[in-house]
Amino acid sequence: MMPIPLPNPSPNGPWTVPGAPLLPRLELEPTQSREGVFDGAWWPRSNQVRTELPDLITALGAHFGRILRVGLDTSAWDGVPRSVMANGLMIRINWFPGSDATISVTRGLQDHFLLLVVPPGTDPTTAASAMAGASATGNHTPAAELLLG
Repeated sequence: MMPIPLPNPSPNGPWTVPGAPLLPRLELEPTQSREGVFDGAWWPRSNQVRTELPDLITALGAHFGRILRVGLDTSAWDGVPRSVMANGLMIRINWFPGSDATISVTRGLQDHFLLLVVPPGTDPTTAASAMAGASATGNHTPAAELLLG
């Protein structure tokens, strides 16, 4: 089940269900049309990739199917390993020469999708705006502009 934004954001963002474990703050383009720059957005709680990626991969796997690999800008994260365990599988992590505001996810040989990464310290209003923009069908706004709010 994918997290659904709630109308009243909590300190952890609008993706938190009261009393439940923290879910990945993730918003995906609803039609999977692949017509926009981004296929959604993710707002991690820290730069600790070992902590953040397994839950993201689990959530994405529930929506898209098996995830094979993740590409990210290693300079934007602390202690990037070669792989992480998620759903009982080792998921390879590759360097992705994009920007620290993007993450590439691979689920097949030529099947990649791109997520906007909202920096962990972003205020909830700006984060929600950036995530809504990146998950809008046919989005064409650059990452830097989305992150301005």
